[in-house]
This record gives sequence, C-alpha cells and structure tokens, in this order.
Amino acid sequence: MKPPNSPFTKDQLLPQEETLEVLKQKGELFIGIPKENQYQEKRICLTPDAVSAIVANGHRVLVEAGAGEGSSYTDLEYTQAGAEVTRDTKKVLGCPLILKVEPPTLSEIEMMAPQAIIISALQIKTQHKDYFSVLAKKRITAIAFEYIKDEMGKYPAIRSSSEIAGLAAILIAAETLAATNQGNGLLFGNISGVPPAEVVIIGAGTVGEYAARSALGLGASVKVFDNSLTKLRKIQTNLNRTIYTSTVQPKNLSKALRRCDVAIGATRGDGRSPIMVSSDMVENMKTGAVIIDVSIDTGGCFETSEVTDHDNPTFEKFGVIHYGVPNIPSRYPKTSSLSISNIFTPYLLKVGEEGGLENALRFDRGLRSGLYMYHGILTNKTVGEWFDLPFSDINFLIF
Repeated sequence: MKPPNSPFTKDQLLPQEETLEVLKQKGELFIGIPKENQYQEKRICLTPDAVSAIVANGHRVLVEAGAGEGSSYTDLEYTQAGAEVTRDTKKVLGCPLILKVEPPTLSEIEMMAPQAIIISALQIKTQHKDYFSVLAKKRITAIAFEYIKDEMGKYPAIRSSSEIAGLAAILIAAETLAATNQGNGLLFGNISGVPPAEVVIIGAGTVGEYAARSALGLGASVKVFDNSLTKLRKIQTNLNRTIYTSTVQPKNLSKALRRCDVAIGATRGDGRSPIMVSSDMVENMKTGAVIIDVSIDTGGCFETSEVTDHDNPTFEKFGVIHYGVPNIPSRYPKTSSLSISNIFTPYLLKVGEEGGLENALRFDRGLRSGLYMYHGILTNKTVGEWFDLPFSDINFLIF
C-alpha cells in the first residue's frame, strides 16, 4: 500500500539491507623454481618469457642456478627477465610457492617452509604413503598439475604431454628405422613407386591422434585400433580424413601387426595399462620392425615391453626393436618446457589477481580439482582410496 502522495509503497520506504561487493585484493607472489634432480629430467616450469610476464605483474621469482640449462635456457636469460638466481637450493625451496615438474622428493619437502604451496606433478603410481605423511607434517598445500582442469573440464597438462609424446613417437620410430641406428633402413615416408611405411597405432586418444597425424604427414599408411567407437569416430573427424580403424579384435590386430613396420602403444587404464599385444603376436612381426610403447610408464601394452632410458632407449626381442622410455616429453625439454610454462603462467597471474591461492581456489573450480593437500589435509578422493588414507572434501574446508 502506498502512502498518500508517494510513488513508493510502505515496504519500499523501509530501510533495506545493503549489499557490498567483495573486492579481490591483488597479492604478491614469491615463486621458487628449484633445479630438477630426477634422473634425465631436463624440463623447467617457467621459461624466461613467462618469468618476465610474472615479474612485470609485481611478483618475485627465485630460480636455482642451472635450473634451465637442460631446456637450453641460461641463468643470464632468467636474470634479464627479472628473476633472482641463486645457488642455494634451500633458499629456493624456502619460498612460499614452489614450482616443479617432478614431484618433490622427501628431502626436498624437508627443506620447504611450513605452510608452503607446491605445484608439481604428483605421479600417483610412483608415490608411497610416506610422501603424504611428510606433506601433512609440514602442513603443505599441494596441487598436482595433471589433475587441473580447464574451462572445458579437460586436463590441459595431460593433453599437452600426450600431444608431444604422440608426435615424438613417430619421430623416434623414423630415427630407429635408419640403418645408422641399426634399423632396417626403411625411410619413413611415401616415395614414388615405393610402398609407404605401415604404422599400427593401438589407442585412439590424444597420443594416438597425434601419432596418426604425424605418420600421415610423413606419408605412411596408418591403422588405428581402439575398443571405443566414440574415440575412433573422433580421431577420423579430427584428422579430417578417412583412415583404417578397428576395434581390438585379436585376429585383425595380429594380421595388421604382421604387416606393419612400426607399432605404437598408446592405451591407458585405471591402474596398469592393459596388455593388448601378446608375446606371440610380437614374435610374428617383421624382423626389424619397431615398437614404441608410450604406455610403458603405466606398465606397457605390449607383453614384451621393458622400461629403458634415454641413454639406452632400445632393445631387441624376436628381431623386433622395442623402445620403452617412460618420459618421452623430456627428450624434447625445450618444447615441453614451453608447453608447461604456457599452462602455468595464466594460473599464476590469476592467483596473484585473486589475492593468493586461497581466493583462487574459491573462485576457480578447475584449479581446485588439482588440489590434493590443503594445509596438510588430504583432499583428493582418488589419492585417498589409492593409499587407503582418510581424506576431506575441499568444499567444506575453503567455504
């Protein structure tokens, strides 16, 4: 009801609650980048250009001397980009925010400051319960970049490394076939009057797609096997051409493997990769054929596969050359570092704009999905179930 001669109702004239906008206060980040000490790991999380962008936004970056050498970045380049460079590992690991490619070792965690934040890979299959106990003791907040999701709900770090691994698998196969590398001397291409090299790819995910793209670009004949019809349709759409695709039927797969010059294993499972190719199938392959088992980091999908390293990457069994290096992207550390840096940089700038990680976690669901430790409390269900550890829902802790 309106009072006489008033355009407002009685309720509208009563005092109303005032709603205030909660402003996000920009925070200054102090980022430490230690030198990777894992065997044959040469990547670094931030390139000098990324450091320059971060420093320009008012943040500090402390880089351990020599951290970028494996990726062909010098200490001088980081200094010129605005970073501070030190030889003191403990000082770098004492920064409030640590960036690493590989998970920190137990000795590195001991050197970290209490309540510090670590962003790195987790590599759950290589961890032990002790790792999480030490993190909890230090009340560390930890984010696994392989669990971070983008706005589409995808995993950008996993996709990036899979793209590199898929493309690299074909380049490695081409090198391995060369007679100078004790291969059978077959050129990986389509030369006039010469039948093209035949490639079998097992798995139609990102690795399989990029392997197929690269093989087709070199003129090879490609066959892709996967038990998911959706993935097989998707790979044909993404490649924008018709290729041979099939579900994994032993008879068809065995026939294709007997004819092929290169076989790429690119399958994944919830635990160990399923073995798709038996020892008998490998025995019937051509002498001098090449197997690149990209799935070797989770057990491998060829029964005859064994883990190798970059110094001695291949071995021969039944006359077939096997390549079993688990960390293929580290073979191309500069490209891999650029790729990782492109993923990290926007998140770091966003964390700074949001006023720190606490606020960023509240507003960014994708970043929150990468969190597995929050002030020493385990928050990831997958990790908790894998190691039989108690875990808490992060949504109850930060809101």
